[in-house]
Amino acid sequence: MSDQSPPPGWTPRDPDTPEEPGQNGQTGRSGQKGKTGKAPKARRPRTGWRRFVPGWRLVLGCLLLFALLLGGALVAGYLLVDIPPANSAAIAQSNVYLYSDGSQLARDGEVNRVNVPLSQIPRSVQEAVLAAEDRDFHSERAVDPKAMLRAAWNTLMGKGKQSGSTITQQYVKNYYLGQEQTVSRKVKEFFIAIKLGREESKNHILEGYLNTSYFGRNAYGIQAAAQAYYGKDVGKLTTAEGAYLATLLNSPSAFDVVAHPQSRARAVARWNYVLDGMVKKGWMSQAERSATRFPEPGKIRPAAGLSGQRGYLVEAVKDYILDRKILDDATLAEGGYRITTTIDKRRQNAFVDAVDEEMVSELEPGTRKADRLVRAGGASIDPATGKVVAMYGGIDYTKQYVNNATRHDYQVASTFKPFVFTSAVENGSRTRDGRRITPNTIYNGDNTRPVVGSSIPFAPENEGRLSYGDITVNTATDLSVNAVYAQMVVDVGTGKVKKTAISLGIPENTPNFASVPAMALGTMQASVLDMAQAYATLADHGRYTPYTLVEKISKEGDAVKLPDRTPLQVVSREAADTTTSMLISVVDNGTGTAALAAGHPAAGKTGTAEQDRAAWFAGYTPDLVTVVSMMGQDPDTGTLQPLYGALGETRIGGGGYPARIWAAYTKTALEASEPEDFDLELEPGAAQSPPPPPPADTPEQSPDDGQSPGPPARPSRPTGGQNNGGQSQGGQNQGQSQGQNQGGQNNGGATTQGTDAGTSRGTEQGSTQGSTQGSDQGTAQGADQGSAQGADAGTDAGTTAGPQGLTQGATTVGRRPLPEFVE
Repeated sequence: MSDQSPPPGWTPRDPDTPEEPGQNGQTGRSGQKGKTGKAPKARRPRTGWRRFVPGWRLVLGCLLLFALLLGGALVAGYLLVDIPPANSAAIAQSNVYLYSDGSQLARDGEVNRVNVPLSQIPRSVQEAVLAAEDRDFHSERAVDPKAMLRAAWNTLMGKGKQSGSTITQQYVKNYYLGQEQTVSRKVKEFFIAIKLGREESKNHILEGYLNTSYFGRNAYGIQAAAQAYYGKDVGKLTTAEGAYLATLLNSPSAFDVVAHPQSRARAVARWNYVLDGMVKKGWMSQAERSATRFPEPGKIRPAAGLSGQRGYLVEAVKDYILDRKILDDATLAEGGYRITTTIDKRRQNAFVDAVDEEMVSELEPGTRKADRLVRAGGASIDPATGKVVAMYGGIDYTKQYVNNATRHDYQVASTFKPFVFTSAVENGSRTRDGRRITPNTIYNGDNTRPVVGSSIPFAPENEGRLSYGDITVNTATDLSVNAVYAQMVVDVGTGKVKKTAISLGIPENTPNFASVPAMALGTMQASVLDMAQAYATLADHGRYTPYTLVEKISKEGDAVKLPDRTPLQVVSREAADTTTSMLISVVDNGTGTAALAAGHPAAGKTGTAEQDRAAWFAGYTPDLVTVVSMMGQDPDTGTLQPLYGALGETRIGGGGYPARIWAAYTKTALEASEPEDFDLELEPGAAQSPPPPPPADTPEQSPDDGQSPGPPARPSRPTGGQNNGGQSQGGQNQGQSQGQNQGGQNNGGATTQGTDAGTSRGTEQGSTQGSTQGSDQGTAQGADQGSAQGADAGTDAGTTAGPQGLTQGATTVGRRPLPEFVE
C-alpha cells in the first residue's frame, strides 16, 4: 500500500533546507512571512547583572501576593484574638530582694491602687495626661501605624527608645496583657486595641488608662498617685499638679524630684512640655500658663518594711536596673522577680556599725543645732569584681529618704586631685618649663598663686590660706595644696584630665563637670558610689570593671539577662600605681593618718567641699575600696548647709570623722584576711631620690632627663619646738631605713645629713641658725631638717617629725599647719 499523497499546494519540508518566506510576506510552516510582512523580534537573553533583576511582572505579582497575605493575616488576627480578662499584673506581685548569700534583704510590691470613675477626675487633669501622652486621643483611631513606624525608625537611628503606642494600646498593655517586650505581645496588643476601640467609648478607655498606669512611689492609678505625691484626692488636684503627675508617666522613677533631685531639670522641662501642649490644644490659656508655677511634691512615705538601710539598698538596686534598661519601670513594678544583690550582709552590718559608733553616737541634735544638719553616705566595692558589697545611705530610709550614697549634689573636693595626677602620668605631661610630672616634681605652693597658661584667670586659695613655697607633688598631695594642683591641671590639659576621670568611671553627665582649672579642686558633683567606682579602677591597677549591685534576676525560674561587664584597661598600670603610691603617703604621712587604724596597708585621699558642706575620705586596700562622705543638709528645707560646729568641732575635715568611719569599717570588713601590701609598678623616676637643690645663688636649671630638682623643706607635724635634730618622716620610702642624723656646726648655712639603709623618696634640707646637735636612731623614711633659731640639743630614740619653714602671710611658722587648716 502506497503512502497517501500530500494535499495539493503542500511542499514537503526538508529539514536540511532553511525556511523561505512565502507569498505576501507571510511565514507558513515552511518559515515564510505571514500577512504582516514582518518577522517577530526575538527576545534577547539577559546577560550580566540584569539576570538577577526581577521583571516588573514578577515584582507586581509579589506585591499583590503580599497584600493578600497581609490582609488575610489582619482579618484572621482580628477574628482570632479576643479581648481577654484583666491580667494578673493588674494586681501587682511583690519583688523579693536578697543578700548575696541568698538571705532575704527586703520585699516590696504592696499594691497601692484605688480606681475612680472618670467623672471624679478634673477635666484639666485629664487634658494634662492627654497633652503628655496622646494629644489626638479623641480624634484618632485605636492604633496609629504611622506613629509606630516612626517610633521604630527613630529607635533604630539611635534617637532613643520611643513609643508609637496610643493611649488605647497602653491601656491594653497595662490591663489586659503585660509589660514584656516580645513580638507576640505587640501583635496581641495591636488587635485587642482595634477591637477595644470599636467596642468601647473613648471615655471608658481613658478612665481605664488613668486607673491602671504606674506613677512611681508604688502608686497605681491617678488616685493613688495624688495621695502619694500631694496627700490629697484626685478631685482636688490643681492643673499644675495634674501636669506633674502626667510628667511622671514618661519615667516614674527618674522624674520624682524628691527621690532624684539630680533629675529636677529634666522633670521640670517635661512638665513645661505638658503645659505648652495644653496651650497648643486650646485647653489652657496663655495667661493661665504664664501664672502656673511648678508644684513641689510632698515627701516620700516609704513602707515600714523598708526601714533602716533596706530602703536605700532597694532603691539603689531599682535605679541600677532601670538606668541600664535591664527592665523598665512598669515591668519591674509588675513584680514577681527574685533579685539577688551583691550586698554582703556581714560587711553591710559592719558599715552601719562603723557609722553608728564613730559618728551617730556623738551627735547631740538637742543641744547642738549644727548636729541636725549632719548626713553620711558610703559605698564599698570589691575592685577585682566591681561588686558593691556594702552601702550606707543614711540614718533611716523612713526618716531620710534620699540616698546619700547615690545623690549628685555635693562637690567631691580634693578627692578629685588623684585623677589629675593619674592623667599627668598617663599622658606623659610636663610642667610649663618642660619637666616631667612625677611625685618628685617641684611646684610652687603659695596661696592665691595665679595659674599660668590658662585662658581662664584662676588663683585659688589653699586651705587655711597657707603658703608652702616650692614643694614636691608628693608633699602637695599629702597636704592637699590647691595651688599645686590648679597649675598641674592646666599643665596636663583640662580636657585630658576630664577624659581620664571618665575612663576611671566618673559619668560624663556628672553635674558641674566642666573642663576648667577649678576642676582640679573637685567642683564636680559625683556621687559617693561614682567616686568608689573611680578609686576601684586605681586600686585594680588601672583596670575598669563596671560596678554592679545585682548578681542575678529571675522570674518564675527564667533568668533575666544582665549587662556585660567585661573589664577594660583604661589607664596604664604605671599611671594608676604611681598615683596609689602617693595616696599611700597621704595615709602614712599626710591628712589621712586616721585611716591607719584599719590595721591594713592603705591608700587614700581626703577632701573638704566649698563652705565645708561636705567632707570626704576615699580610700582603699589592695582588695577593698570604700568612700565615705559627711554632708550638711537642712532637714526641713533640704538645702545644703555648712558643717561648721557639727559634733562640737570648729570644722569637719575628710581626715576626721570620714577617715575614722572608713578605718572602723575596713578593719571589720577585712578581719578574716591578713594585711596585704600593694604590688605597684611605678613610672620611671617615681621611686628615686631626687638630686639636691641647687645653691641659693645658682639659677635653677631644668635637668636634661626631665626629672624635677630636689624638694625643699617639707611641711611636717607639730613638734612643740623639740627634737629638732630628731628622726623624721620626710618622704615615702619603699623600704625601711635605719638612719642617724647628727647636727654639726652651722655658720649660717651648714647642713646636716642623714643616712638611709632603705630606699627613700627624698631628703629634705633647710637652713639653720645657731648651733644644733642631735642624735636619732630608729626607723625613718627620710630625713627632714628645718629652720630653727637659738641652740637646741636633744636625743630621740623614737620616730618624730622635724620642723620646717612654712609661710603664713608674712609669718614663718616652724611647724606643719594645724588640723583645722588641712583637709
